Amino acid sequence: MRRRTFLTGSLGVVAAAGVATATGSAAGTGPVITVGSKQFTESWVMGELYAQILRTRGFDVVLKSNVGSADLIDRALRNGQIDLYPEYTGVVLQTFAMPKHMPTTARDTYVAAKKFEAGRGISLLPPTPFQNRNAVAVRTADARKHGLKTVGDLKKLGKISYAEYPDNITGPLGFDAIVKAYGLHDMKVRPLNIGLQYPALKNGDVDAADVFTTDPQLRRYEFTILDDDQAIFGFQNVSPVVRTSLVEEYGERLTEPLNAVDELLTEEAMQALNEAAAMMRLSPAKVADRFLRANKLI
Repeated sequence: MRRRTFLTGSLGVVAAAGVATATGSAAGTGPVITVGSKQFTESWVMGELYAQILRTRGFDVVLKSNVGSADLIDRALRNGQIDLYPEYTGVVLQTFAMPKHMPTTARDTYVAAKKFEAGRGISLLPPTPFQNRNAVAVRTADARKHGLKTVGDLKKLGKISYAEYPDNITGPLGFDAIVKAYGLHDMKVRPLNIGLQYPALKNGDVDAADVFTTDPQLRRYEFTILDDDQAIFGFQNVSPVVRTSLVEEYGERLTEPLNAVDELLTEEAMQALNEAAAMMRLSPAKVADRFLRANKLI
């Protein structure tokens, strides 16, 4: 696989640093660019990836992590408090544009999100290969035994229990929506906080679980992701959202390095990066540095 290396060399354990509200860049004389990220591991890592590669291209970068929810970080971008951040294409539509009907492909989701953002003076750069979206997982042994390939195939199991995090039971991507879309009326919900669904599924306490497709636990356990053939979970590739005025001012000097990073971020690569930060306790800055060096981007 072309340049999709994760880490090379020894993996010394580094205590995870608390993610600061703002991390200054190394001294520089280039244009100042402020990169933001949200309040979770994947966003912290991607913020570091963007910040570090832009520094090597001569920008004086300020990194603001933990800016907040989608609403808050979007407001910070539009108010000029940050210049760019990583966002999920489906979130742009579901949270901000709110169309009557969601697109049915990843490409159409990106195109619709890009068009919406352009109307607000924001540019959406090309998306990552990976998506981080909700999905339904089962134990691989059960998938093989019962021929489970799609979410609808769960009917073959009869009465089953489904792990769902409490905030998502009644949401448009949650338990109630799955039951309705797939007719799974014999499936009962078991509320579990995010992260607890993995040991519950592994140990047989539940038969299926709501997971996120870039969670590092999916690398460690024998689980199978069922195909969401009704496309209720939408499409969630990541694109840098950048104030258009900056794209016009700096052109490829700004966009090329961001695109170079994003084209390497497959689902497998993102799971590995998340695993290093969330489970191996490397700081997001160290994880980003090792990935960029391993792929000869810095």
